Amino acid sequence: MTRGLPGRIRAGAASLGAVALVAACAPAEPTVRAADLAPAASLVAARPSPMAASAGTRLDDLIARTPKSDGAGERRNVDLLRRFYARHGFAPVWETRQGQANSLMDAVWRASDHGLAPELFHRDLLRSLPTMPTPERDMLLSSVFLSYADALARGAMPVERRRDDETLTPEPIDVTAALDAALASPDPASALEALAPTTPTYRLLRQALKDLGADTAARGGTAPTRLREIKVNLERERWLPRRLPADRVWVNVADGRLVLYRDGRPVFSTRVIVGQNDRRNQSPELQASIDGLWFNPPWNVPKDIATEEILPKARRDPGYLARHNMVMLPDGGLQQQGGNSALGQLMFHMHNRFDVYLHDTPSKNLFSRDDRRISHGCIRVEDPRKLAALLMQQPIEAIDQAIATGNTTWSVLPKPVPVFVVYETAFADDDGRVQFRADIYGRDAEIWQHLDPQHLDPKGRAVAEREVREPRGR
Repeated sequence: MTRGLPGRIRAGAASLGAVALVAACAPAEPTVRAADLAPAASLVAARPSPMAASAGTRLDDLIARTPKSDGAGERRNVDLLRRFYARHGFAPVWETRQGQANSLMDAVWRASDHGLAPELFHRDLLRSLPTMPTPERDMLLSSVFLSYADALARGAMPVERRRDDETLTPEPIDVTAALDAALASPDPASALEALAPTTPTYRLLRQALKDLGADTAARGGTAPTRLREIKVNLERERWLPRRLPADRVWVNVADGRLVLYRDGRPVFSTRVIVGQNDRRNQSPELQASIDGLWFNPPWNVPKDIATEEILPKARRDPGYLARHNMVMLPDGGLQQQGGNSALGQLMFHMHNRFDVYLHDTPSKNLFSRDDRRISHGCIRVEDPRKLAALLMQQPIEAIDQAIATGNTTWSVLPKPVPVFVVYETAFADDDGRVQFRADIYGRDAEIWQHLDPQHLDPKGRAVAEREVREPRGR
């Protein structure tokens, strides 16, 4: 119920205009492939070596003249190009790598396998590749690689473009180093593929996308809702660390369940209660670490809940605070004392900026509801005693004894356990089947705007992104 703890790539060129590179998703793979654009020998024509110095100078100039005022994404992408070409003396790198260029373009044409739109990685500009001057052609190929690599490595909608409460993100990856590695290999497509997630959910969703897409094409239909749901959740998988901890607590808000994994296998599952539908009380998507337990925890009531909900009731009813075991603290805060607080008998401490925690609740009957979106953002756990015993590596009797004292006590876990609070409306269950859940918070649509080309403005940004977003201020 409660919160509160005790105590893409953009590269400019004069002849091309501003080259907008964004990652998004398309309903189906194009029928035209890289090999159909032009004879292989003309895709990346080798130039005499005396041209290298001149082309290098022009590359430096093209990057320098690229606009940097369109937003953080554009600035990042210009910086990536500058960093990459600076290591190469601003000389062309693709002239003598025709095979690698073909491999890259084939990879872009297969981007729909990942639920991403090939045309938003410059599919249309790639058709004109043979007629471009060397500097523009070289920068286009590098930009396409960097853009696609960035989308696979951290999402087409990276964290800086997301809501304030969608904070999951993978480990940083140097996509310019990935480009260098790809150029040194005969197959850049493999280097790109290696940046994508390998989680069971990602693999199964890709297969489901392929199967459903084939079925839709066979029936001559348009992309159904299921296709969009799969693509949106493939994107969410790209926000996760590439190596998930073998021991972890996994809370899927959309599924309303918590699962504890040990050595990569589920060992415990229980229902949870999550945040309400209104945006300010929704449970955020985050990664944290459970480092200890509070037994019989007091609840330091967050200021907004105290001001908006509890204190108005206390003004109307002088006995309200006493009946609910609440006291005013010397600093003006409001606390519900331990042993009978809204946090129940156990709270799992996990430091995060949202002040969101896993905890018990006195209202056990609420777990039988189908709609369990009734908290202020925290996660109420149906069977917290068993979860505590597993995390503490103790028998459940030891947990019961600590609770039975009635005292507020703190116990440190033998080792911190990572916890992920995710929002997956399509995911793989433990039997390897794809499950779908309702989009209870209405978050899928905003991600889809960043994946569907029809929702992007001329600068490659989702239309909704131009609106001012309010921080949740939890």
